[in-house]
Amino acid sequence: MATLRELKGRIGSVASSEKITGVMRMTSSAKMHKAEQMLKQLVPFRSQVETIIGNLLSADTAFSSPLLDEREVRNATVVVWGSDDGLCGAYNVNIYKQLVALLGKMRGELGDDAQIRVMPVGAKIAKAARKLKLPRVTVEEPEGVSAKSDDTVVKEFTRGLVDKFIAGETDRVELLYMNFKSVSRQRPRVDTLMPVTPSALGAGEEAKSARPYIFEPDANTIFNRVLPLFILSVMQEVFCENRASEQAARVMAMQSANDNAKKLLDQLRLEYNKLRQQSITTELLDIVGGQVR
Repeated sequence: MATLRELKGRIGSVASSEKITGVMRMTSSAKMHKAEQMLKQLVPFRSQVETIIGNLLSADTAFSSPLLDEREVRNATVVVWGSDDGLCGAYNVNIYKQLVALLGKMRGELGDDAQIRVMPVGAKIAKAARKLKLPRVTVEEPEGVSAKSDDTVVKEFTRGLVDKFIAGETDRVELLYMNFKSVSRQRPRVDTLMPVTPSALGAGEEAKSARPYIFEPDANTIFNRVLPLFILSVMQEVFCENRASEQAARVMAMQSANDNAKKLLDQLRLEYNKLRQQSITTELLDIVGGQVR
C-alpha cells in the first residue's frame, strides 16, 4: 500500500499534468481558430477564380490546356499531409491507414507496372511513409516543405508539381488530407489535382448556356492564365485544412488527457483522504489505549 508521502507526490504530479494539458488544449484551440480564419480568408480568392472560370466555360468556345490532358497513367504522385508535431492522438495513424488503402486502390486501378511516388508533407507522416514496403512505390520527401509552410513555399511546391505534370514526369497527382469539419469531426479526403477535371472546375449548369462575352485577349489564353491560379487556390486550401484538422485533433487529445488526469486526481485524493483518516484513527486509538492502561 502506498504511503501518505507517496500519494501526496503522485497527486502533485497528476495536478501538474492536468494544468499542462489544460494549457496545451487552449493553445491548440487558439491555433485551430487561426487556421479557420485563414480558410475563410481564402474563400474570396477561390470564389473569384471559380467565377472567372465559370464565365469562360459558359462561353461558346473550345479550351485546351496541358493541365487538362488525361493520358495513360504510368507515373502517379500522391501528396499526403500529416503533422510536424505529436500529441494529436491518432491523427497521423488514421492518415497512414488511408494512404495504404489509397495505394492499394490505385495499384488495382493502374496495374502492376505503374510507378507511384508518395510525397509526404509533415515530419510525422514522413516518418510513417518511410516504412512503406510496396512494389514500385517510392517515397520522395519534398525539400523545405512542411505542414507549417508559408504561402511562398506553397506556391513553389505547387509550381513544381505543375511543371512535373506538364513535363510528363507524372501523369496524375492525387491529394490525401484531412478535411476539417469541426473540432470533433475531421474526415480523410482524396482529390485529384491534375489533370484538372471539368467537375473540379464546376462545369455544370453554367456551361450549358452560352453567354455573349467578349474576351480580351482570347478566352483560351485567359483560361490558361487562370487555371494555375485555381490549382494554387486548391493547394493553399489543403494546407489550411491540414493545419485546422491537426489542431482540432490535438484539442480533442488534450481534452481527453485533461479529463483522464482529473479522474485520476479525484481517485488519488480519495485514496489519500482515506489513508489519512485511517492514520488519524489509528493514532487516536493508540492514545486512548495508552490512557486506559
